[in-house]
Amino acid sequence: MSEKNALAVSIGVLGALAVLLTGTLAGTALLVPVWVVFLAWASFFVLGGGPGGLLRSATSNLTGLLIATLSLLAAGVPGMGLVGAAVVVGVGSAAMVQVSRLALLSVIPAIVVGFASTVGTVAVTGRAVTFAGVGNPVLVAAVALVLGGLFGIASQLLAGVLTRSPEPSPSSAPKERSA
Repeated sequence: MSEKNALAVSIGVLGALAVLLTGTLAGTALLVPVWVVFLAWASFFVLGGGPGGLLRSATSNLTGLLIATLSLLAAGVPGMGLVGAAVVVGVGSAAMVQVSRLALLSVIPAIVVGFASTVGTVAVTGRAVTFAGVGNPVLVAAVALVLGGLFGIASQLLAGVLTRSPEPSPSSAPKERSA
């Protein structure tokens, strides 16, 4: 099977599994948004895949999550208002670019994935980042971001298995002709 076809099968099967898994968790306190899983999964491939891509993706995504959490905490200070919140988001955005000076965090869009996923998860759950419990949106986003990277590595490994040619068995090897 070609690499593209193997990856298509792998991502198709695991994409369906991701929806089933996150859909099963939907009735629990840990509502894992499937769209965050898919964004982190894409981040894994953008960062080259493999163990290195998993490390860089998870680190970048979680750095974005941390910057978003700090931005949301600061924007939630009483009396901040829209202008204050806008300034806080601007500072958070600048921080995402500044941390990209580190080699491990050099791909800014992967950091933005973590930031946006965190803000989106807060919006979807309707819970503040200070919510105490398993349904804390920062915890939920972190789980989804790491899960996405794990789905990325799993899809890459499965595609690798699907592209391997079976080794010929001794009985199917061409026989030498005797002279």
